[in-house]
Amino acid sequence: MKLMIAVFSILLALVSCQPETSLPRIAVAGLAIESSTFSPAITHEDAFHTLYGADVLKYYPFLRDGSKARQQAIWFPTLKAKAIPGGIVSREAYESLLAQTLERLEENLPYDAMYLELHGAMSVVGLDDPEADYVEHIRKLVGEKTIISTCMDLHGNVSERLAQNLDLITCYCMAPHEDAMESKQRAVETLLERLKNGKGKPKYKAWVPVPILLPGEKTSTRIEPGKSLYAQLVPASAQEGVLDASIWVGYAWADEPRNRAVVMVTGDDKDKVKLTAEELAQNFWDVRNQFEFVAPVASLDECLELAINSSKHPFIISDMGDNPTAGGAGDVTWTLTELLARNEFKAADGPSLIYASIPGPELVDKAVEVGIGGHVEANVGAMVDQRYSPPIRLKGKVEAIKHGDKHAESEVVVKVGSISVIVTKKRKPYHYEKDFSELGLNPRETDIVVVKIGYLVPELYNMRADWMMALTPGGVDQQLERLGYKRVVRPMFPLDKEMDDPNLKATMIPVSGE
Repeated sequence: MKLMIAVFSILLALVSCQPETSLPRIAVAGLAIESSTFSPAITHEDAFHTLYGADVLKYYPFLRDGSKARQQAIWFPTLKAKAIPGGIVSREAYESLLAQTLERLEENLPYDAMYLELHGAMSVVGLDDPEADYVEHIRKLVGEKTIISTCMDLHGNVSERLAQNLDLITCYCMAPHEDAMESKQRAVETLLERLKNGKGKPKYKAWVPVPILLPGEKTSTRIEPGKSLYAQLVPASAQEGVLDASIWVGYAWADEPRNRAVVMVTGDDKDKVKLTAEELAQNFWDVRNQFEFVAPVASLDECLELAINSSKHPFIISDMGDNPTAGGAGDVTWTLTELLARNEFKAADGPSLIYASIPGPELVDKAVEVGIGGHVEANVGAMVDQRYSPPIRLKGKVEAIKHGDKHAESEVVVKVGSISVIVTKKRKPYHYEKDFSELGLNPRETDIVVVKIGYLVPELYNMRADWMMALTPGGVDQQLERLGYKRVVRPMFPLDKEMDDPNLKATMIPVSGE
């Protein structure tokens, strides 16, 4: 009897172990930032918010404990580094993050597959196409048999070199990116399905560069033609023999040969993959002249005149040229200088206005010293980008102090006349109502709210009573013609409006390793 029990126990142990030992081994990593090469800012490693090990999986709801995807593989999370958009990344920062990623990947080799999160618009000092460089290093380490799946921002860039080393590739379908997490989950689920059904890497990848370079504020999927263009991707991806069809708008504020729109389609039916990519690319080209700003656009003075005389509150004005969510330095003082000079806002009973925001660590420190209710005076802004306006000597009453923000570190509100200026220790974009309410501000009951942002994210968009976008200067200037591109592939629409129709035949990218 004892012998039978022992044999049964051994068999039970073997059976219980079998599912785990047969599960695929999948590594997870990521490196993402949107970098403007037209900004004087440099992004260093401390600007990246980096997750390690188990914290990487916790970031993804669909990979947390108990999730279906979590149970379908053995996961090896390494390093996921992401920074808010900014200036070009220092070579030292890039090399450090790459080395850390490779070191952690090496610990658990080999892998059947890898989920890799990229943005697609990272620029690095002295290095063209850094995402391709990053993936090439990873590919060399993990080997050609490993299937790499990635999800990218639709404002990223896909070079032929990057496409070569990736197997499954997709991007968001919405701008603003309300489908970001859904798109990442799609990339992981497609990867798991290809492992489960044994089909592995798709047999065909069609890549079509489209010579269009437009800002996100003109290509939002909230309005036409972006709305209809991206709506085509769902039926295109649902075709038998097609795994995914995606369109990258590209990133307009960097000057590299890879900066342009791209269509990519992957799948196992060569004819459908190729034809679908070419049709989508042609459809994109055909509507190029229909792209317009997602909201009315005017000079700052014109926006202010309309806002001051409007009965709609809050009237939101986008200070677009220095938008930190697109790569601006975030400390250009030009707009705030103009606001402080206007007579309408000099008295406390003038139109209420919130300005979000301007970095000013010296003022923040002084505000903390004097406390709420005290008066403070110090320089703010133009520590990085003073091409358009010098630092402002801001003087006013401290109305709020808050510490511990992930991006800003510390924030204060300084009242100057009828303007509430949010001053931060480090730059921060203001996206959510709580960003204001936690500082004692109520944007819904404020006459005018000026934010350093382009198209409004959903919460601000839903809050607005009216909205205009101001053509202000900065590292992400919306008037692309005055940026001075030198390296993008020309001709390029709209830089060359009268260019001939391009060749939109697909390049078939070899399967990685071939």
